[in-house]
Amino acid sequence: MDHLFQPLQVGPLTLPNRILMAPLTRCRADRAHVPTALMAEHYAQRASAGLIIAEATMVMEGHCAFQTEPGIYNQAQIAGWRAVTEAVHTKGGRIFLQLWHGGRACHPLLNNGDQPVSASPLAITNDITHTSEGKQNYVVPRELRDDELPGIVEGFKNAAVNAKAAGFDGIEIHGANGYLLDQFLRDGCNKRNGRYGGAIENRARLLLEVLAAVSGVWGSDRVGLRLSPISSFNSMGDSDPVALACWLAERLNECHLAYLHLIRGDVMGELQGEVLAPVRERYQGVLVANLRYTAAEATTAIGAGQVDAVAFGTAFIANPDLPARIKIGAPLNAPDPSTFYKGGPVGYTDYPFLTTP
Repeated sequence: MDHLFQPLQVGPLTLPNRILMAPLTRCRADRAHVPTALMAEHYAQRASAGLIIAEATMVMEGHCAFQTEPGIYNQAQIAGWRAVTEAVHTKGGRIFLQLWHGGRACHPLLNNGDQPVSASPLAITNDITHTSEGKQNYVVPRELRDDELPGIVEGFKNAAVNAKAAGFDGIEIHGANGYLLDQFLRDGCNKRNGRYGGAIENRARLLLEVLAAVSGVWGSDRVGLRLSPISSFNSMGDSDPVALACWLAERLNECHLAYLHLIRGDVMGELQGEVLAPVRERYQGVLVANLRYTAAEATTAIGAGQVDAVAFGTAFIANPDLPARIKIGAPLNAPDPSTFYKGGPVGYTDYPFLTTP
């Protein structure tokens, strides 16, 4: 496992290992979307990760996709997140915040009746969402006008300012998993015409504008980006996902990001394809991969030069001391999916360490 424990330079940060904690929505914020003390405890427990990428966080009020996901658009939320970053830093860790707009994955029942927005008026059809009135189908979103898109960019920029005020070490832009920026990227969802539709360079325009805006706040070397070109989650697809991934990999070289975080496959298991190798061939920066890696596969991939680091998801849910367990080959705790979004400490802060932290 030596490759996993080689230091890695990510912008100005030297990561002590290449075992990253993937962003994981856990629905532990309060009803006002303010991070809680329980969240601070959870992330501090996992401070031995080379880098923690904190969960998807709303950049703008009124675009809620889960009942208790966190936000970063007001002072109470900044204060809540500051308690999280201080707890992680006290334990010697490093933490980025993932900035996110749900787009059509939002629901009127979670947003005072407001219709969600997207690249085109197409609803998510392969899933349901959970609301105060129980399980609900997603609704048809309203197509955003071109003249509304600068407001979206400004929302991400303001969130980046707030994340800096909250004490994060950097930010990750969520361009994956069928949320707003991904909805513009992929032609299975983006059916619009004009400057933000059609050719890949037009569909990528909003994402690139967001990256430029937040890089102006942080410096590009403290900005990461997550992409999922072949994931079908949230009814997503593209007519040529490999071409999209390759175009983005080459174009992103001009952005000088901290890293590119690539979901290598389809979390739903519906779409097949290979994007990791062609992206690695074209992308010149730090490449982080994610999706069902074992520790053995991760160290082999890093040793072979396929990736620079691996982000672990459910393994970090159940193992707050995951790097220590990997290093000595200790058995891993098994995650309990029934507690992933349940709220409270069970399945969140009560997984055992090898020894008392």
